[in-house]
Amino acid sequence: AGLSAEGETGVRELSLHILDLAQNAREAGASQVSISIEEAHAADRMTIRIADNGRGMDAATIRRVTDPFFTTRRTRHVGLGIPLAAAAAAQAGGDLSIVSQPGQGTVVTLSYQLSHWDRAPLGDMPATLLAILLGSEAFDVRYMHTVDGSTFSVDSAELRQELGEVPLTHPAVQQWLAEYLAEGESNLWQG
Repeated sequence: AGLSAEGETGVRELSLHILDLAQNAREAGASQVSISIEEAHAADRMTIRIADNGRGMDAATIRRVTDPFFTTRRTRHVGLGIPLAAAAAAQAGGDLSIVSQPGQGTVVTLSYQLSHWDRAPLGDMPATLLAILLGSEAFDVRYMHTVDGSTFSVDSAELRQELGEVPLTHPAVQQWLAEYLAEGESNLWQG
């Protein structure tokens, strides 16, 4: 309370918007979410896309969730997260779009001018992904991050298949996963 959208978006890492949107997908009954980040320096664009197979929304609901003044107890998380993400994108020469229909899931796309001085840093994607991956065993996450043609990806369904009976939440798996995600993200910047 008391935080303006303008005051918070200047410092809020983009990974926190991704975490919010993944949580929205889970709250909308999604069993799968796909997160893609594309950074293209030649085009000076960053695009983040979060697609889910949840309940979806009609046009009136989309208008409500993009309104920063629409907040109810039941939708507070959605009501604040999307307007903040939209403000952060607009501040950095980009925008937010939502494509959704009831029963069809939702696709949220955020775009930014990569070099814009008001673009918040991406933030700690390994920690963000770990939080999303460990949030629910019944929630599959497909993640792909591309930087100028180099790609790192992970698919929780494939990980679970490889692990068999061992859950992602097992301490040894969590440790391995944290290291794997950190190394995968780090390698994107060494090409």
